[in-house]
Amino acid sequence: MDNSGWVQVEGGRVWYRMWGPENTVPLLILHGGPGSSHLGFRPFAERISEERLVVVYDQLGCGQSDRPQQKNLWRIERFVDELKILRKELHLQELHILGHSWGTMLLAEYLKEQPEGILSCIFSGPCLSAARWLEDAEHYRSLLPPHIQEALLEGERTGNYDTEEYRNATKFYEKRHVRQTDRTKEEAAEASAAFGLEVYETMWGPTEFYATGTLKGFDRTDILSTLSMPTLFTCGEWDEASPASTGTYAAMTPNSEFHIFSGCSHSPMNEDLLSYEKKMKEFLNRVERR
Repeated sequence: MDNSGWVQVEGGRVWYRMWGPENTVPLLILHGGPGSSHLGFRPFAERISEERLVVVYDQLGCGQSDRPQQKNLWRIERFVDELKILRKELHLQELHILGHSWGTMLLAEYLKEQPEGILSCIFSGPCLSAARWLEDAEHYRSLLPPHIQEALLEGERTGNYDTEEYRNATKFYEKRHVRQTDRTKEEAAEASAAFGLEVYETMWGPTEFYATGTLKGFDRTDILSTLSMPTLFTCGEWDEASPASTGTYAAMTPNSEFHIFSGCSHSPMNEDLLSYEKKMKEFLNRVERR
């Protein structure tokens, strides 16, 4: 099976692709951002589709989905409704869900309503508390070289985040804690074109280090103790979703396990694809054997 198309939601159409063996429980992937796309998960999805049905989609405002210029659309409740519609239209009655980064925020908000048919959940590089995410970022910043710290502080003092110095300092941080592997020029251009900047800035803010948007007070740790399905929490050793924070979330969740990808940052699906694939397959297959 290999189908792709669009589903109508509030504000426009979202693009999806589902492919793999039809007689398997599908894995639905919620990408990060907000405003990113499915591209970061494409290599992983291609590999796991060899043994199970996989579903990816670009959320409204990014990737191959429509990009309406309406800031009132960029709120988490609308993204939850979008997920509900997609699941209904694609007939995903029983499934696994993997959320990454912002996708874990969306997943947690969705789980608040206790939807049926979810066999397991995976929180990959989770951000379940905006405050804790920013605390981790502040800690990691304090370990950067002094000239990098100063460049970041200068941009934030002036509000000018578009200087070469600030951009280079941000790239330095990202190389340590977001993605350690380089994209090809073609991959970088594709990812840049797919990114929904308005979504990101409206929901998070102008920079990774300050939440000024609609997600600034987000905290959905309250639902973790209510989850009954098998749940996997993962992060990289140097992940901006720190092992300490991710481990805390796992400890709050009854039927959960926790895994750290050694040597990786926030993108183990790109930095160590084989290890990421192995862990996800092992977890999903074990859940289904139960």
